[in-house]
Amino acid sequence: METLAERRMAATDPGVGARTDPDVVALFAQEAASLTRLARFYLDDRTAAEDLVQEAFIRLSRNAGRIRHGGSAAAYLRSIVINLARDHNRRGLVSLRHRPPALPDAPSAEEDAATRAERQEVIDALRDLPRRQRDCVTLRYYLDLGIPDIAETLGLSHNTVKTHLQRGLAGLAQTLEGSR
Repeated sequence: METLAERRMAATDPGVGARTDPDVVALFAQEAASLTRLARFYLDDRTAAEDLVQEAFIRLSRNAGRIRHGGSAAAYLRSIVINLARDHNRRGLVSLRHRPPALPDAPSAEEDAATRAERQEVIDALRDLPRRQRDCVTLRYYLDLGIPDIAETLGLSHNTVKTHLQRGLAGLAQTLEGSR
């Protein structure tokens, strides 16, 4: 039964019905920047990447009861971001599809043309990898996750992650060496 104080708080709370778990707020402060970088790796649009991260946190807060271990929330978020990015690239999210195209990000002062070209070459080579290899390589070398964290994020065994990493790196080396 709801108390009078709880009813008053709900009446004055701007997000009535919205649950703001303090753990989700702390997790957002810790993980939002790295998740946005992860999403940017899959998407060319910064705004869309930020929207995907917000959507991931919304889904986490809706399903927070499903997470058994506090440490697995970050892995759950990473898997949501990767799946949303795939979905966005495959057919586009409905909320993002009706938006005018975003303006390209202005390059920072520290980036020069050669660095951008090399970076784009690596990104193109990564995008050509099979999906699981690309995901494993991205999580390992872009987010600096260990094998156990990657396995938890993607729902794979440790040995499968190692195999995908080895094959992905070999494929990258072959592609990048062939283009030089």
